[in-house]
Amino acid sequence: MELCLRSVTKAINGIDAEIIVIDNNSSDDSCSMVEELFKDIILIKNRENIGFAKANNQAVKQARGNYICILNPDTVVAEDTFAKLLNYADSLTNMGSIGCRLIDGTGTYLPESKRNIPLIKIALQKLRGNDKRYYANHLAEDAVGKIDVLVGAFMLIKREVFLEIDGFDEDYFMYGEDIDLSYRLLNVGYQNYYFGQTTIIHYKGESTLKDKKYAERFYKAMQLFYRKHFSSNFVFDAVVWLGLKFAFILRSSPKLDKPRVKQYVLVSDVSYGNLQDSLDQKLISTLDLDNLQDHSEILFDANYMTYKDIIDTLIAIEKNRNLSFKIIPHESDFLIGSDDSINRGEVIHFEK
Repeated sequence: MELCLRSVTKAINGIDAEIIVIDNNSSDDSCSMVEELFKDIILIKNRENIGFAKANNQAVKQARGNYICILNPDTVVAEDTFAKLLNYADSLTNMGSIGCRLIDGTGTYLPESKRNIPLIKIALQKLRGNDKRYYANHLAEDAVGKIDVLVGAFMLIKREVFLEIDGFDEDYFMYGEDIDLSYRLLNVGYQNYYFGQTTIIHYKGESTLKDKKYAERFYKAMQLFYRKHFSSNFVFDAVVWLGLKFAFILRSSPKLDKPRVKQYVLVSDVSYGNLQDSLDQKLISTLDLDNLQDHSEILFDANYMTYKDIIDTLIAIEKNRNLSFKIIPHESDFLIGSDDSINRGEVIHFEK
C-alpha cells in the first residue's frame, strides 16, 4: 500500500484532491503506516472485513470531490495519470466511468483493463478457455474509446453518478461488483470509456491470493450477476456449480518458478550501502535495454526516476528477456515487485 500511496501523492500534485484509505480490519501494520507517514490522508478503520463493495461505498460517502477514483492498494499510478483522465472526462457528456491501461509487475498488459458484457455465451466460452470475446479487443491497448465493462482496480467516475445508481451493490463481497456497476451504468443510459493513453501498474496477486477462497468468491459473484440481470440458465448454473466444486478442491494456484537472478541492476544516482552489500548489484544511471543481460533484476529507484518513467520502461522491455523488476518507492526503505500476476510478490527492506 505504501508504494501506491507514494505514487498517488505525486499524481495529485497540483490537483485539488483528497486521499481516503479504508481498512477492512487488516492484520498487518497498514493503519499505523498510514498514520505515521501520510498524516494528511483520511483513514477509515473498520472493525471487521465488510467487503470491497461496502467499504468503497462507505468511503465515497465521505468524499467531497466531483470525481472519485476507486483504486486498489496494489497499484502504482504515473504522475500524469489523474491529470490526463480528468482532462478527458471533462470533454465527455453522459460519462459513466473511465478506466485506463493496466500492466502487471513485469510490464505485461492486463486484458481485463477493457471488457465486454459477459453474456452467457461469452462467459461459457471463457470458462472453456476462449476469452477472445470476453475482452474488448475492438480497441488497441493504447486506444481511447467506448467499452462496456471496467475493472475495479481503477475506475474514475463522477461522485454524483456513483451515488445516483447507489454505488456498488453490497450483495457482492468481493469480485463481480465492478462488472455489475459497469452494467448498471449502461442500463441507465451512461457510457463507459477506456483511456489507453495512461498506464498504471497493478500487481494483482498482492491484493488477493488465487486460492480456493478466491475461486469460491469469484464463481459466487458470477452466479449473483447472472441471476440479478439475466434469466435463469440451467447450463450456466451447472457450469458455475462445477466451478464451485472445483474451487474446494483447488488449494492454491501453481507457483511459478522464479528464475535465478544473475545480476542486479540498480537504476539510480546513489548507492544504498546495505542494499549494495546484500544484493551485490551494479549501479547505473542510464538503463541500456539492448545490452541487458538475461536473468537480470532491474531495481528502479523512484527517488531518481519518475513513476511514469518506470512504467514506460516496463512497457518498452521485451517480455521474453527473463527479466524481473522491483521498485524503491521515493522516501522509503524497501523494494517491492512481482514476477507475475498470480502469486504474491516480494518485499526487501534495507537501511537507508
